Amino acid sequence: MDVRAIYLPGFAMVVLTAIVWWRMYTMRIAQMKRERIHPQKVATSAQAAALLTDSRAADNFRNLFELPVLFYFGLVVADRLDRVDTISVALAWSFVALRIAHSVVHVSYNKVMHRFMAYVAGGAVLWLLWIYIAIGLFVR
Repeated sequence: MDVRAIYLPGFAMVVLTAIVWWRMYTMRIAQMKRERIHPQKVATSAQAAALLTDSRAADNFRNLFELPVLFYFGLVVADRLDRVDTISVALAWSFVALRIAHSVVHVSYNKVMHRFMAYVAGGAVLWLLWIYIAIGLFVR
């Protein structure tokens, strides 16, 4: 398998993050225009939290820098340890699919249990990816 295949899911995560970033700013700017909120009134996170009432996209954007950090690092480690194969690539794509599901729920109807199920499933897949990578590190 071409080792570059492990980076395609990483690129997909970057695209997801860019989409959520765009959604966050379009939602914030729309609310600020609609409610005539001067930009200086949201200069700090405390001020923004008090005035910008719909934080779904911003919350999801922040969330895309939590577990995904371990995902991105895992892709590089898998490459460096020659663990790029059908299993690692399938786990990587599974994580991306579950993160997309999590983001879609989070920035749209935001049903907590639906979002939680996608989050836990994605986390489980990420830990499986790391276990698979670790096996390659310690078992040769």
